[in-house]
Amino acid sequence: MNYLDNNTSTTTLQSYLVAKGWITSDERILAVEKPGEGNMNVVLRIILDERSFILKQSRPFVQKYQQIEAPVDRIAVEHQFYNVLQNEALAAHLPKILGYDEEEHVLLLQDLGDCEDMSYLYSDRSIAPVILEQLMSAIGHIHRTKVPKDFPQNLEMRRLNHQHIFVLPFLTDNGFQLNDIQEGLQELSMGYKQDEHLKSIIGEIGEKYLSSGDTLLHGDYYPGSWMTAEDHLYIIDPEFGFSGFAEFDLGVMTAHCIMATADERYIDLIFESYEGKAEKTLIAKVAGIEIMRRIIGLAQLPLERTLDEKQYLLTLARKMVLS
Repeated sequence: MNYLDNNTSTTTLQSYLVAKGWITSDERILAVEKPGEGNMNVVLRIILDERSFILKQSRPFVQKYQQIEAPVDRIAVEHQFYNVLQNEALAAHLPKILGYDEEEHVLLLQDLGDCEDMSYLYSDRSIAPVILEQLMSAIGHIHRTKVPKDFPQNLEMRRLNHQHIFVLPFLTDNGFQLNDIQEGLQELSMGYKQDEHLKSIIGEIGEKYLSSGDTLLHGDYYPGSWMTAEDHLYIIDPEFGFSGFAEFDLGVMTAHCIMATADERYIDLIFESYEGKAEKTLIAKVAGIEIMRRIIGLAQLPLERTLDEKQYLLTLARKMVLS
């Protein structure tokens, strides 16, 4: 496998793209940029004379945390997810596939241009109703899409995610130095790590996450996967996608809406506006687990909150899991 990244020479990149038939021999690479902070994969913006596109490559580890191994074929899941969802209702909200190299684990995608992900919601502390409506419409369309029989189970990615959502954040000695993130957070976390009843319920939901379901899931439906360009919404990074239970996506979404706004009414808002079948208590349990793992786990967010504010969110999250 040949690694393609910012250190790859323009000549090598150009030769690779020409050999794949993705650019002509007359086209020239003017610049290579990093379009944003990717966690899982290498992502490059390739700028040519008259067009640009995004090159994405998966590797056998997490790009941001390279000590963590990860399935290299996750890019194949993303490729198939986009292919399955090329219907009229969703196509406008997904980047177009321009090329795919299975051997080198490379996906070539439409450049969405001057976009930003919705991590700004954490600092805005509010979510416009029109944004919520678009997000609910998109996830509803995804969930109502028939899952092909050959869609990947993506079990290795789920096992990786399972560890970081349902297991590691709740170990008393997991190697995470939470006080390095915020003084007092380690001590605050112990009440959740030592709550055996809470952890048993989290374990049950974790087992459900690892089992198969009948709904096509995005698998990581949170502000880092939501992109906006002016008033337009795009959904990206579905490498955690799989066939599972709808409440997982809905719960993750609910958790991030609550973390952004500190408003628990999003449980009802999201449940009531979802066009499909879902169980509200299960959405709440998933949301509670996601809130806890984002505050006391490794996958931290740009969530500037006081310790008291985090304590409020953790207390609420526990109530949601125990509901």
